[in-house]
Amino acid sequence: MKRALSLVISFALILLSCKKAPPLTATEIIQKAHEKAGGSFWQQPNSLTLKGYGLFYRNGTSVKHEIHNMWREFEQTKNAAHQANGKVRIESFRDSTPIFIVTYDGENTYDLNGKQEKQAADKRWSSNFGYGAIRHALDDGYTLEKIANDTVKSNITYTIKITDPTNGETFFGIDATDFKIVKVAFQTPRGWHHREYSEFFSKEKYSWLQAGRVELFYNGKLSNEIIWEDFEVNEDLPDSLFILK
Repeated sequence: MKRALSLVISFALILLSCKKAPPLTATEIIQKAHEKAGGSFWQQPNSLTLKGYGLFYRNGTSVKHEIHNMWREFEQTKNAAHQANGKVRIESFRDSTPIFIVTYDGENTYDLNGKQEKQAADKRWSSNFGYGAIRHALDDGYTLEKIANDTVKSNITYTIKITDPTNGETFFGIDATDFKIVKVAFQTPRGWHHREYSEFFSKEKYSWLQAGRVELFYNGKLSNEIIWEDFEVNEDLPDSLFILK
């Protein structure tokens, strides 16, 4: 009798050990994605500098911009994921000639033609801003929803819909194995936009995982790829960097 009871108990313990863990919640997935990306240091940077080059696709051909750089100064709060905030400068050169330079100084947008009219500027930035939603996904006023799994480059991903306090929606793909942030997607004036992130790298001095390749798609068509070769975090960036005259 004792032997039979022992076998029953052992079998029950085996069943318990084999029982699958409960599915991760949207909040738990975002927490793991934050940790993988670099934790609180990655969530709340003051500034980010990215340097590399770009490949731009038009009419079946590609053009290389040998220099493609971005400087970003962050606000510590973000209520609208698809509106410009903080400060930003993006510049792209081919054969030492600026193909485009666009900046936002916290109030005004500038390009090579000077200061832009606000409505046109807002439309422009709404096609670019969105990734920041994941940094603030656990802030008050944001909501999370776990939806159907997807794949990015043949790897299974969790898909999390993040809704900001203005009801703006942004969808993120989180690698189901290692919790890298490998995709962002949202609606823009140019159509449905998504980006895929890969070739991650880091530096010993920073708790920061940086995507080395960013592929940008509009309505399912590859528009351009940005190859980031170097980055710095929390550099002091002069105000003049974000103003074009």
